Amino acid sequence: MTTTAARALPAHYTLDHLDHLESEAVHIFREVAGEFERPVILFSGGKDSVVMVHLALKAFAPAPLPFSLLHVDTGHNFPEVLRYRDETVERLGVRLVVAHVQDYIDDGRLRERPDGTRNPLQTVPLLDAIEANRFDAVFGGGRRDEEKARAKERVFSLRDSFGAWDPRRQRPELWDLYNGKHAPGEHVRVFPLSNWTELDVWRYIEREGIELPDLYYAHEREVFARDGMWLSAGEWGGPKPSEEVQTRQVRYRTVGDMSCTGAVDSDATDVAGVILELAGSRLTERGATRADDRMSEAAMEDRKKQGYF
Repeated sequence: MTTTAARALPAHYTLDHLDHLESEAVHIFREVAGEFERPVILFSGGKDSVVMVHLALKAFAPAPLPFSLLHVDTGHNFPEVLRYRDETVERLGVRLVVAHVQDYIDDGRLRERPDGTRNPLQTVPLLDAIEANRFDAVFGGGRRDEEKARAKERVFSLRDSFGAWDPRRQRPELWDLYNGKHAPGEHVRVFPLSNWTELDVWRYIEREGIELPDLYYAHEREVFARDGMWLSAGEWGGPKPSEEVQTRQVRYRTVGDMSCTGAVDSDATDVAGVILELAGSRLTERGATRADDRMSEAAMEDRKKQGYF
């Protein structure tokens, strides 16, 4: 089609940026449904997993969601997010599998870290849940703009029988053709939001009217400063005697283990405010608010090679 002909197309014949991203994600969900026997969606109640479920529902409407949901609960998750997770599962009538890090600590399979954070401890419960339920495809909400290691990963990411990721085993995905072939014991991680940015996610949330946990918007909260971040006080071990607790108006760009997920000062009380705030930001959400990614230059990649999300 020539450029002149393309310009002559009526507006309703063309797709805008968000329509393209939505179409791609819907295609990925349908491809997985056709290639795999037991897919599952990682669902924490965070914004990316919420958008994934919304897209999956669109992909198969008016039929119900054909996938189960899986959450690895560190025991230090935000109560607001857990309530949202449970309300969503009840509303959709889907099966939720929860792997509890605390169970592994209680029986000695894992040890509590000196810094109190449990985010790196999620790998073993995740891999055990995948094996026990025989999940062969696992949808994750990772995006390439989040972090260097995630930028290297394909939409279909093969994991070996130990759940490990080997960057050298990346498969070409020319013309949006996805290869889900895997040996017994292996599985594939699938990332429908790979080509989305944080701003794309929020613009889509605004367009679709998607509800999120309240802590994504500015609210008053008791926090303390550590390593340049505002952390919430909790049973995980913070704050130290030298760390002063104060009440500030903050919001969270990402949610996870309370011990390593920081808040940012914010006046954004609604989606439009968040979009305006992000438009002027030069830091990725993980770079600004995730202490577990600051452990080393290759912290995320090292964890992914061991089976992390």
